[in-house]
Amino acid sequence: MTHRYVLGLSAFYHDSAACLLRDGEIIAAAQEERFTRKKGDASFPRHAVRYCLQAAGIAPSELAYVGFYDKPLLKFERILETYLGVAPKGFTSFRMAGPVWLKEKLFTDRDIHRALDGYEGDVLYAEHHESHAASAFFPSPFAEAAILTVDGVGEWATAAFGVGRGDDFELFNELHWPDSLGLLYSAFTYYSGFKVNSGEYKLMGLAPYGEPAYVDVIYRELVDLREDGSFTLNQNYFNYLTGLTMTNGRLFGGPPRVPESPLTQREMNLARSIQVVCEEVLLRMARTVHRETGMPNLCLAGGVALNCVANGRLLREGPFQQLWIQPAAGDAGGALGVAQLIWHRYCRQPRAVMPERDGMKGALLGPEFSPEEIEACLASHGAAYERLERSGLLRRAAELLAQGKVVGWFDGRMEFGPRALGARSILGDPRNPCMQAQMNLKIKFREGFRPFAPSVLRERVSDYFDLACDSPYMLLVAPVKQDRQIPMTAEQRALWGIDQLNVPRSDIPAATHIDYSARIQTVTRETNPNYYDLIREFERLTACPVLVNTSFNVRGEPIVCTPADAYRCFMRTHLDHLVLGPFLLDKARQPDWKESGDWRREFQLD
Repeated sequence: MTHRYVLGLSAFYHDSAACLLRDGEIIAAAQEERFTRKKGDASFPRHAVRYCLQAAGIAPSELAYVGFYDKPLLKFERILETYLGVAPKGFTSFRMAGPVWLKEKLFTDRDIHRALDGYEGDVLYAEHHESHAASAFFPSPFAEAAILTVDGVGEWATAAFGVGRGDDFELFNELHWPDSLGLLYSAFTYYSGFKVNSGEYKLMGLAPYGEPAYVDVIYRELVDLREDGSFTLNQNYFNYLTGLTMTNGRLFGGPPRVPESPLTQREMNLARSIQVVCEEVLLRMARTVHRETGMPNLCLAGGVALNCVANGRLLREGPFQQLWIQPAAGDAGGALGVAQLIWHRYCRQPRAVMPERDGMKGALLGPEFSPEEIEACLASHGAAYERLERSGLLRRAAELLAQGKVVGWFDGRMEFGPRALGARSILGDPRNPCMQAQMNLKIKFREGFRPFAPSVLRERVSDYFDLACDSPYMLLVAPVKQDRQIPMTAEQRALWGIDQLNVPRSDIPAATHIDYSARIQTVTRETNPNYYDLIREFERLTACPVLVNTSFNVRGEPIVCTPADAYRCFMRTHLDHLVLGPFLLDKARQPDWKESGDWRREFQLD
């Protein structure tokens, strides 16, 4: 039987990626950053493409089709029209962007054919939000569903909604540039001293420490929000049309926070306020989509769909019975979307729907390494290790976690998307009240306020959280069950802002945020048998079916991809142990780690 392969690409803005389909099935997908070790790498995804082709064992000449996730000419049209509309104020911005477009981004077709030496077919282009919509609907477990995509901006659209049925979908309506919920949230990310397109997670995690003190002024001065969820932004307060920054310094009576300077109550209140507004906009959008489509289920994609706090509210308070969120909801997922759009719409191929399971294979779509490859890497570093059979390895790892050790966990195929899901993870005991601070400061080298997620056995999720559905991709936030919460004393309630961090909130304090919420990952044996059985073994020892799970990296670094990446991160940090495939490593037994220079300068802080 001759197979047909479709390669999807996203590149040139942020988070470049490649995805390969074989007869419509997702075979491989990965972000370029994982190979180059540059967070959010926007360059052409040469390494990701090479990996995808190697995973399938094919050459570029064997590709049936190649697709690109947006339309560069339409995007350049928007940049030109924006400049002409605000000229001469936007000249500095255009002077920097224009030459890059004229030299590189308008010649995507040429660059793709050069990179895919031997591919002689056409390059097919989809609109940006079509790619997002395809990535949301086609892999979903729904035969038909409403679709909502929300991000910064594609060509002109900043949000879109429509309906998917069977083998195709249709988008009915769009919100257009410069009115963008993604850019509004990013403006507050920038204003709070965090990096745009990277620090939005921080803003979401910081929000519970603050009060919604600025909500009224946001609605009065910045956002004209309508009942249907559409809105207009007051561009007098923003700088992304004419300048090189997100805001112009007129917001809230002062300049943006200087990155890495101490956080104040102002930033906490700003984070809480914009999170409240973001949730309200999404709820109104969802109600409109439900009213217009009549569908019981909703598929979500676009960068704003990674706001798992808003997703949790949408699930609890919104009009839809079920949600499905693309795990690579940002631009990386556009590579997957355009590939599936080509297969189902251009090639008119039927879609196989699995009601109990989506088509993402747990998002475990990246590279994996054989025991022989891992052992060769360890030998090259002179590492001390022991090889264990599966049951013994799981038992030892669970015992170490129960003893309060922090374990790096490298197993099977790497995750596609921004979340570590039990393949490239750092794990800890959620019952330990010191675990969050220890992992943040000694291992991740990041701000202590940032919460960690619990991985819980799917069949036990309702015993710990107010959640009764799957959350395999860590994209839903829900409250910890009330009978597991620890009420705060009057003295503790009087604490303000960051001082609340070290007050235990539940019997799994390391995985409970200060508002008694958690960003939940449900784990099944079908998707990730080793990780599932590790949690089962931990439950056998402790009666707790939950582990703290954070991504295997340090601050500013992409998630580790290779055994060498994992060993390097292990040795640079205060991780106690490392599981690399069938091998277990003890930090105390490793040779001295030496590097020239300060490795902390290697990664740009987010």
